[in-house]
Amino acid sequence: MEITIIFTLIILLFSIIIHEVAHGSVSYSLGDNTAKDAGRLTLNPISHLDPVGSIMLPLFLFILNLPIIGWAKPVPINPYNFNDQKWGEVKVSIAGSLANFIIALVFGLIVMFVSLPQSFLEIASLVIIYNIALGIFNLMPIPPLDGSHILFALLGERFNNVKKFLYQYGFFILIFLVFFNGINWLFSFSYWITSLFFKFSLV
Repeated sequence: MEITIIFTLIILLFSIIIHEVAHGSVSYSLGDNTAKDAGRLTLNPISHLDPVGSIMLPLFLFILNLPIIGWAKPVPINPYNFNDQKWGEVKVSIAGSLANFIIALVFGLIVMFVSLPQSFLEIASLVIIYNIALGIFNLMPIPPLDGSHILFALLGERFNNVKKFLYQYGFFILIFLVFFNGINWLFSFSYWITSLFFKFSLV
């Protein structure tokens, strides 16, 4: 049990880090050096840890015996530097979850086509499930998650009241979802997606 928790935390940590590096890399490719200058295009965990999303929330979920999820310190970007002013921020926001889905796909294909010992199969299954869950979680249109930036970019200025409401109460909505089994639903959905696409026995 303790070994599973340790591997889960390691998988979650590096999946979150890759998620954030993907944001910064796409931002850099669009002409914005902010993340690079801040030293955030690195896999060093210390550069990405967020007190709430990387420590407090995972610890809280662990105490409640719920699946552990979280986020890292947001990568700094300056949208005014983007060479694509219309869709640049959306591209950056999508990049993190896309990176997680790609990780899940790669490990899923490995599991499908490579004969693995049971211990490696269990680790690969955790990688797939957690990356799908993390990708979906971050696409939720609730601040501070990436989905909120995508939503706000698509809504435009006429929905400023919606933006204001979500910025003001987004964190409380996330806490509400935690208490009302939202995290379990998220992981159940991720488990179902994994079984549907990769068709193998999961941990």
